[in-house]
Amino acid sequence: MDYISVKEAAEKWGITGRMVNYHCASGRIEGAQKIGNMWVVPKDAVKPADGRRKQAEKADHFVKRVKGDRKQNKSTHINNNK
Repeated sequence: MDYISVKEAAEKWGITGRMVNYHCASGRIEGAQKIGNMWVVPKDAVKPADGRRKQAEKADHFVKRVKGDRKQNKSTHINNNK
């Protein structure tokens, strides 16, 4: 199995190296191994989902906000023409 460094995984996934270390330490990246004091990630590993907020909750929050804005006749976009 081929491995990449934490830095390479971070660049590949668009997150910080610290977050990759966190995911490795918490067991969220299957096949990640610690060699000495450094984590290595399988080359074909999948980026873990952001567990801070569920995707469904994000969608529900947005829909409720848009519906509330429509009831109050508010615009849902930012107007930069001031």
